[in-house]
Amino acid sequence: MIDELVRAESAVAACVDAPAWALSERDLIAALDTTHRLQQRLAAAQLAVVRELDGRGTAFAQGASSTTVWLRHRLRLDVSAARRLVGLAASLDVAPPGVRDALASGAVSVEQARVVADTAATVTASAGVEVADKAVGVLVGWAAQFDPTLLRRMGTRILDHVAPDLADAAAAAALAAEAARASRDRHVTISEQTGGRLRLSGTLDAEAAALLRAVIDPLSAPAGPDDTRCAGQRRHDALADVCRLALRTGELPENGGDPAQIVVTTDHDGLARQLGAGALDIGLRLTPDAVRRLACDAAILPAVLGGAGQVLDVGRQRRLITGPLRRALVLRDGGCAFPGCDRPPRWCAAHHIRHWADGGPTSLDNAVLLCGHHHRHVHQADWVVRLGDDDHPEFVPPAWLDPEQVPRRNHYHRRA
Repeated sequence: MIDELVRAESAVAACVDAPAWALSERDLIAALDTTHRLQQRLAAAQLAVVRELDGRGTAFAQGASSTTVWLRHRLRLDVSAARRLVGLAASLDVAPPGVRDALASGAVSVEQARVVADTAATVTASAGVEVADKAVGVLVGWAAQFDPTLLRRMGTRILDHVAPDLADAAAAAALAAEAARASRDRHVTISEQTGGRLRLSGTLDAEAAALLRAVIDPLSAPAGPDDTRCAGQRRHDALADVCRLALRTGELPENGGDPAQIVVTTDHDGLARQLGAGALDIGLRLTPDAVRRLACDAAILPAVLGGAGQVLDVGRQRRLITGPLRRALVLRDGGCAFPGCDRPPRWCAAHHIRHWADGGPTSLDNAVLLCGHHHRHVHQADWVVRLGDDDHPEFVPPAWLDPEQVPRRNHYHRRA
């Protein structure tokens, strides 16, 4: 086997060096089809090797905790890719021979093979091996026309084609099996990056996915004509808004004996001059703008130290716009007060018009409701926030946006 793989590697290397520009369009398409087919056939060989290594316990013998961990290190894969490789190798090992044959011949892709193997396992459990073999034949035929997502969807009703008399009972079994797979595969990975950033990846089951979409989708819509964020940035900010709302509920489990909260440590004089950076209690550093913005939020408690490091204040309640004061603010603003924004009060933080670090009081005439996006926007841009003659918020745009600097108001929310 090794000799054949070495020869194949040499042949592939020769193809890589060949000038693709010299091929006709017909030959380019043929080359694409052939390389794809070879890729699947090599995957079949690799999966057979992975399954054998897993069965022999090679990973444990070499000091790894699992084959997944060993593959991640050996092949420099991320953990989710290594997990999928081990899982598919195990699935093909117990699947009808037709699945492995289809992958080895290049008739199906790796992801299609995964779908066929999963469906065959479900059919075997509900209708037996003989019916599963028929199902594999039908699915492999469909694989020439349909991508893995459509193939999986069609596979849920495969018995309508191969065993109609068992279809209804098998459909229920297939649904249960899919739920079990979703429960098994659910995970969220949080990876730390430089600068305190986090990378999120994972797979949600259907229920969690529905919950996430229900809260993220409405918040991911553009917040108005001034919203220049891309879709990914809007989803990021929506997730942050959901976290802020969860903190404000006061219903999260305690962490180390304290309520769930964010503690920002900063130098008071530096913060007042808008120059002081801050540190979270988990060791991450924040910019002065971020510190001042977080200090506005009624659910985030600032811990302010004096010059000698003594604690001057940990979340002084008189700074925080809560209770009756917040209720009055909600009645007045009705939601995010920035012009054109439709965010409701529950997604908004209370912003001090004159920052508390600058001596601004915590009072109704020094506060305004702002959603997460516009809270950042006001802190970073040159907008001026003030109360009009009727004691409702108005926003003066920067001169570069409106040379006349005509004050603007939010007319979306109905106010009493």
